[in-house]
Amino acid sequence: MRLKDAIASLQLGRKKEAEIRQLCTVWSEQADDRPGTVPLPEYPRPQMRRADWTCLNGWWEYGFCTESVLENNTELSSDGRILVPFSPETRRSGVNRILQPGETLWYRRTIEDLHLPEGRRLILHFGAVDERCTVYWNDQKVGSHRNGYLSFSFDVTEYVEPGDNELKVFVWDDTDEGNECRGKQTLNPGGMFYHAQSGIWQTVWMETVPENYIRHMRITPLPEEEAVEVALWMSKDAEVRITVEDCAETFSYPLSSQLKVRIPVKNPRLWSPEHPELYDLRIEAGEDVVESYFAMRSFGVGTDETGKARLLLNGEPYFFNGILDQGYWPESLMTPPAEEAMIYDIEQMKELGFNMLRKHVKIEPARWYYHCDRLGMVVWQDMVNGGGPVQSLLETYLPTVIPAAGRILRDNHYKLFAREDEKARQRFERDIVRMIRQLYNCPCVGLWVPFNEGWGQFDALRITDIVRKADSTRPVDHASGWFDQGGGDVRSVHNYFRPLKVEKDNRAFVISEYGGINCQIPEHSMSSEVYGYHQTSEEEFPGAFAEMMKTVQGLVSDGLCAAVYTQVSDIEEETNGLLTYDRKVRKA
Repeated sequence: MRLKDAIASLQLGRKKEAEIRQLCTVWSEQADDRPGTVPLPEYPRPQMRRADWTCLNGWWEYGFCTESVLENNTELSSDGRILVPFSPETRRSGVNRILQPGETLWYRRTIEDLHLPEGRRLILHFGAVDERCTVYWNDQKVGSHRNGYLSFSFDVTEYVEPGDNELKVFVWDDTDEGNECRGKQTLNPGGMFYHAQSGIWQTVWMETVPENYIRHMRITPLPEEEAVEVALWMSKDAEVRITVEDCAETFSYPLSSQLKVRIPVKNPRLWSPEHPELYDLRIEAGEDVVESYFAMRSFGVGTDETGKARLLLNGEPYFFNGILDQGYWPESLMTPPAEEAMIYDIEQMKELGFNMLRKHVKIEPARWYYHCDRLGMVVWQDMVNGGGPVQSLLETYLPTVIPAAGRILRDNHYKLFAREDEKARQRFERDIVRMIRQLYNCPCVGLWVPFNEGWGQFDALRITDIVRKADSTRPVDHASGWFDQGGGDVRSVHNYFRPLKVEKDNRAFVISEYGGINCQIPEHSMSSEVYGYHQTSEEEFPGAFAEMMKTVQGLVSDGLCAAVYTQVSDIEEETNGLLTYDRKVRKA
């Protein structure tokens, strides 16, 4: 074991106030953020596209206030303008101020000259708002939402007036002083935990639909049966017509408000990272028309010709050469600064030989998954962790130094895992099902990860059953890193300081985190403090990285099914990325 590196990762001599350098990616440097600008203007939901929509990103009015202002119906005092969908904590938003626990952040904008045709409904969509919010249309409450990473929408038809309409959003966020899903966000950033953000951080948009429209759709490829299953939920009974690219006919179905059908796809073109084949799909339900896509592929578990447990792609053993992807940006935190920025990260990792991204305790905008679909990148999707503060000694450092400690502890000790709040546990259970529903149709998603390193972990075996009920088509890593409860489809190990090896288990063996080679490039590093797991120079890094890749490849014949290198880019104090935080240098 590299004891010196393990001790260094504790940051025992960390300065209280590190020197901070302002970094920025080229996409924000080249952005035009003048009045009238619309950042991230692309259609936000590629798998359920309609023609009549409006992007509401851009400059909104905003302010910070106390709860008493709302309770007393006091006139809101504006603090200026904020660029949506960038959080107020980011420089790109134009605000650069933290929403503190107990404060309220409000947004306001006018939707000008709105005229809703007779027989149409108006649906207001939010990609994500961190963490709790209430929405008003023309001073009438249309609904509330809780969870900072999941998308949601409201039917605002009954509140629309001809002409100008006012939209207001009120937001609250306790970050790590609460117990909601928060990922790596903290009010005291350092090491592997990052600056908090809040508010609207994904696209806001609205679309008009007919009185009878498709509310939800579920697409399940069945390549072995040469078919695709399409399930639809409509607001009312409708006749349905479905057309699949390359099929010789359109399939019609009688009046129904729910529909589940299998459509033949003869001689299917199988999707893989090497051949990311997609099929276009058109669905007509009465007057509603939706454009979508799917891929013919399957993920699973099985054995190879020697009897070793393996992960499968399209029924065949497949080695998932992965990299940890946390999706942070120096000037915009969790919000990608531009569409091209998302594409850049994915393409860079493909060039370096990776075929899988482990999306780490974050849910990305829908367009990110679309680009993984079309470019050919498998995604292992983490659920966003919550609960009380992470117990670093118990949940991070002790299992790192003494791996056996991470195998013996049962996760029904709610106090030890900071999961004492029963209502918060129940919300997590509901939210993991909502996450699966939101991402189910994405061909790239190949495995679910409910828990990471014990952060907010509880009842992982029971949670795995919930995941399997929500989606029986993908494997599950029930406890990534340690605190293995003996369930799920993989034996999942994090190994930064010991020689890499394959451990015997009846499940597929994966090293779900390793590497983390620390290489700081000062002019492209955000902090004077650095965090990583093995210090190298810029000149030494390519050789050290190549040697680690060679070691991993040598373990495949021993039964290694997947490996996840840490990580895509530097983030704040972490300098263990293959790209610098500003994406201006590729180290490997």
